[in-house]
Amino acid sequence: MKDETAQSKTEHDENFPVASRLVAPRFRAPILAFYRFARVADDIADDSALAPAAKLAGLAAMEATLTGASEKSAPASALRAALAARNLSPRHALDLLAAFRLDVTKRRYRDWGELMDYCALSAAPVGRFVLDVHAESPALWPASDAICASLQVIDHLQDCGQDFMRLDRVYLPQDALDRAGATIAQLSAPRATPALRAAIGDLARRAGALLDDGAALAGGVKDFRLACEIGAIVRLARANVGRLERRDPLSERVHPGKPAFVATAIIGALETALTRAWTAGGQKSAETRAT
Repeated sequence: MKDETAQSKTEHDENFPVASRLVAPRFRAPILAFYRFARVADDIADDSALAPAAKLAGLAAMEATLTGASEKSAPASALRAALAARNLSPRHALDLLAAFRLDVTKRRYRDWGELMDYCALSAAPVGRFVLDVHAESPALWPASDAICASLQVIDHLQDCGQDFMRLDRVYLPQDALDRAGATIAQLSAPRATPALRAAIGDLARRAGALLDDGAALAGGVKDFRLACEIGAIVRLARANVGRLERRDPLSERVHPGKPAFVATAIIGALETALTRAWTAGGQKSAETRAT
């Protein structure tokens, strides 16, 4: 079984900010506990050296620890303590575990709707948990879900060749491949065919549309620093959508380099801060005129 202390990534290696310095310090610890739990579970599901039964057993051990039935998983124990300290439910973490079980047992997706059903378990719980930690309204969940699903699709597209070659896992829906005249086998080539590029570009545009669906989130949250974090994430996501429309993820780098990552995130955060300040100023002026 995988050593849970040896994570494949840390929060600093992800494609999007995870509890960055934009987030208020009092909220970072539970978010990082959630992230580390998810990272270990993801590593178990993605371990090519483990048989499916062993992966499912590892995920079951994490769930048992999360719910207090055992103490086998250190990350699950840490998250359970963080949840208890803030009177938060484990529901979002349990949904993530359901997604990782799907990663073990399901390797193909028929259409966009089926992929979105997967994202409802693999991506939406992350945003919902962050909102819960900040005591934000569940009314914001749909906008958050859309953004999180977009981030998930972007990651799938960036890693589509690696996922297929290493794990025989394909998140590109079959109907999108069929429409473009592409095949799953083309994911093993050193360069994407024009048909595969067309399918990837179409899915990237759908990911961009999800960002549009979630556009109200940054303006809807009460916490200013969380709004800036959301602005940074969305700006990075839009940049990645653009690169996926222009570049071949099988042969070209899609992830931004560190300087571009930082610069794009700062621009997104500043845009959100300025928009909120402008909106707040306009509302205050309107209230003054009304009185």
